[in-house]
Amino acid sequence: MMIKGKLSSLFKENKQLLLFIVLMFTFRSSFADWYDVPTGSMKPTIVEGDRILVNKMAYRLDIPFTDIALLETGKPQRGDIVVFNSTAADNRLVKRVVGIPGDVVSLDNNQLIINGKRLDYSSTQTAMTETIDGNAHAMQLTPPRAERHSFAPVTVPEGHLLVLGDNRNHSADSRYYGFVPQTELLGRASRVLFSLNPEEYYLPRTERFFTAMR
Repeated sequence: MMIKGKLSSLFKENKQLLLFIVLMFTFRSSFADWYDVPTGSMKPTIVEGDRILVNKMAYRLDIPFTDIALLETGKPQRGDIVVFNSTAADNRLVKRVVGIPGDVVSLDNNQLIINGKRLDYSSTQTAMTETIDGNAHAMQLTPPRAERHSFAPVTVPEGHLLVLGDNRNHSADSRYYGFVPQTELLGRASRVLFSLNPEEYYLPRTERFFTAMR
């Protein structure tokens, strides 16, 4: 009885804190979350040490703490940066959508051809700007060139996506793991919340705080 009384007293004294914790985890489970990025596969859009904000309601609303969808809220679009739990890679990945269901996609020397049309590119020796559906984003093309810098046309099946990293020569993506089932999506990444530089004793990169991603 003494233990029960102490627990009851402890709950009453901390119920606001406990309610806040429950609401916070519910919010992160179904509405929005933030993830750290340990690799450079999305450079220069996302760099190691970035903490990115992910809209978990971008494509569907799940029952909190489950993967059971209540309703569809949107569809992935070409150019979206998505976070997903990859069964094929056995890891959580962040990549850019370059092909949606029904698209015929090929890659020619790191340049995408979607439904028979080559995307617009401008480039320097180490960087390239790629424009998907009117929206431009930067790519990184550091050597060595990836083994899979080209691939023949493939058709994206229903319920799947084709994704690539912006660091095109250094990204394990659909070229290695295949099409991504849309059921694996966790949400769409929208901006960098804050960034810590692992090469400089994790000092903050204040210039990257709250920056939108393209």
